[in-house]
Amino acid sequence: MEKKIINTSKSPAPIGPYNQAILKGNTLYISGQIALDGESMKLNNKSISDETHQVMKNLKNILEEAKMSFNDVVKSSIFLSDMSLFNEVNEIYGSYLTPGNEPARETIAVKTLPMNVNVEISMIAII
Repeated sequence: MEKKIINTSKSPAPIGPYNQAILKGNTLYISGQIALDGESMKLNNKSISDETHQVMKNLKNILEEAKMSFNDVVKSSIFLSDMSLFNEVNEIYGSYLTPGNEPARETIAVKTLPMNVNVEISMIAII
């Protein structure tokens, strides 16, 4: 089973030695996404709401490039700069998911995220 690299111009280009996602068999591994706009490569970080919506849009674009959706996601990892942001991020994150079909997840507060953003999310999806 060979791996397939998944990249879309609708989400930000990788800023390091990685790809947006890797499809291996029926499993898609999506790299952590931050609030970079895919077209301008500028941060959309006026608020935690803007950041979270941009992250979820980036993830959605990658899922669609792999012919998947949030309904195919089985695991999410959310990284926050501060747990005080949890409620707002959680509400926005949940608004992109189908009730009753939410993936497994952990949410972790970390000291610093790339480009000093407040939220980064990675996902695993299975067809």
